[in-house]
Amino acid sequence: MIQLLNERDIEFLLYEFLNTEELLKRTKYAEHSKEVFDASIQTAKKIAEKYFANHNAKGDQQEPTFDGKTVQMIPEVKVAWDAFAEAGFLAAHYDFEDGGMQLPDIILRVAMAYITAANVASSGYSFLTIGAGNLIDSFGTDAQKDRYLSRMKTGEFAGTMALTEPAQGSALADITTKAVPQNDGTYRIFGQKIYISGGDQSLTNNIVHMVLARIEGAPLGTKGISLFICPKVLVNEDGSLGERNDVALAGLLHKMGYRNTTSTVLSFGEAEGAEAYLLGEPHKGLSYMFQMMNEARIGVGMGASVLGYQGYLYSLDYAKGRPQGRLPSQRDPKTKQVNIIEHADVKRMLLAQKVYSEGSLALCLYASSLHEDTRTAADDDERKRAAQVLDLLTPIIKSYPSKYGLKANELAIQVLGGSGYIREYPVEQYYRDNRLNPIHEGTEGIQAQDLLGRKVVQAQGAAYREWALLVVADIENANPAIAELAKPLGEALDKLNKVTQGLAMKLLPETELALANASEYLDMFGRVVMAWIWFRKANIAVNACTPQNLHEDEANFYLGKLQAARFFFDWELPQIHTQAALLLSMSAVTSEMRAEWF
Repeated sequence: MIQLLNERDIEFLLYEFLNTEELLKRTKYAEHSKEVFDASIQTAKKIAEKYFANHNAKGDQQEPTFDGKTVQMIPEVKVAWDAFAEAGFLAAHYDFEDGGMQLPDIILRVAMAYITAANVASSGYSFLTIGAGNLIDSFGTDAQKDRYLSRMKTGEFAGTMALTEPAQGSALADITTKAVPQNDGTYRIFGQKIYISGGDQSLTNNIVHMVLARIEGAPLGTKGISLFICPKVLVNEDGSLGERNDVALAGLLHKMGYRNTTSTVLSFGEAEGAEAYLLGEPHKGLSYMFQMMNEARIGVGMGASVLGYQGYLYSLDYAKGRPQGRLPSQRDPKTKQVNIIEHADVKRMLLAQKVYSEGSLALCLYASSLHEDTRTAADDDERKRAAQVLDLLTPIIKSYPSKYGLKANELAIQVLGGSGYIREYPVEQYYRDNRLNPIHEGTEGIQAQDLLGRKVVQAQGAAYREWALLVVADIENANPAIAELAKPLGEALDKLNKVTQGLAMKLLPETELALANASEYLDMFGRVVMAWIWFRKANIAVNACTPQNLHEDEANFYLGKLQAARFFFDWELPQIHTQAALLLSMSAVTSEMRAEWF
């Protein structure tokens, strides 16, 4: 069986890097224990191994089909869905009195990481249902929670997010889907949505679509968008299922990856209109939907991380057992071949995968810890700071793993050589699956515009300053043994500060010029954030290596962290200097290029 994740690394991230055990001191989790946390994760791991990993390749090869009436799927997906739901994970983060397990967000994220590592496509249905349920929980009425959320928690209903339209793509301000008010307080929706993951399937007897639409007469732009609950099948007052709603599957789309997650075109209102129910207040739909979108962005980053991690673990195992060639100093053809892991260039590729995948996973779990702090931290100031830093870093949490988790998968293919690009080995599927993540939930360009155009400058840069203070504090409190890393991290932060200030000053007078190279700024910022992540891990590792009686396996684990940090600081971080020079030059090459010159 393919190893899903490195359990020792998960333990390190939860209890050394993030000190998750401290959550037990908070009132909400006082009834739990570290053993409960670990048991929950182990349950998810077993479900992942038994019910999700067993059909990862099969679901890729036998993707869902549509016969004009129903979606046909391989039976293993339904078995996996039921196992996940019956274990209580769809409701794990809800309070006991609301039918949940009252687990911290970070424990649920780790549980989902195992499920996703086993089968990213089949995990998508659960991922979307949890997010849609959270929307109803946050903004729905008691009646809406009773009718829909209660059955999403048990897995009887699934959920989706229906945002994108064929003509608009990511330009949500320009959506044309229309909601017509009815005398009974309901609405009728007319329009079409595209790329709706999980938009139809044969897993549940109902799907709750969370639909963005514009109420008739609403203002144009983002201020006129509302959010609606629109079920595939209507639900009667007594809770029984009624007739099919006017929501039609217009067709399935055929993706290069995530093939077992249906990607759909949905038509709302081909007849009299799809019956729907306003969630929250009118014209606030996009602000509500940002809750699910931001959750999804962190989830996409997590998915990209674990796909990169899967490729890393597989290629690492392959390299340890694949004899080929000899070291440059061994010229005698009679000498025994070495396993390819002994070649320096293979070590380079494995180290790059390690820093990308392990670093990205650490970043995503750090985001989950921030999200937890926004809800259960001891005081309002701490909650506010956590919310500021999480909001600032969300574009990076989504984009860095999506870009470099994919790069890790590319390197995994390279390590395997000819075996890497044939379907008899799994790494080519990891790459195809991961290639969707730089597009999922907003492209790199969208995240870049959000980061530079909004996040770093809002509230006079308050969130940026809060994050920078965290970096400075870690540098000042670090073990002197990693001074070799502290100095370049401090210099990198200074350079990022300079670039950020320079671009921010240009935003108002020359907005288009300042944002023209925003993607490069996003990548530069991401490198500095990842250097900070690896610096924190290196500090933990060097402190852990102090005892002389450390077990050999433990010593190797921590020394591996230190070497990976050194690799990142030698190979990855120095690239920010070229990026900074480009950004500070205010290069207008891209913005001044004309369409007719291509």
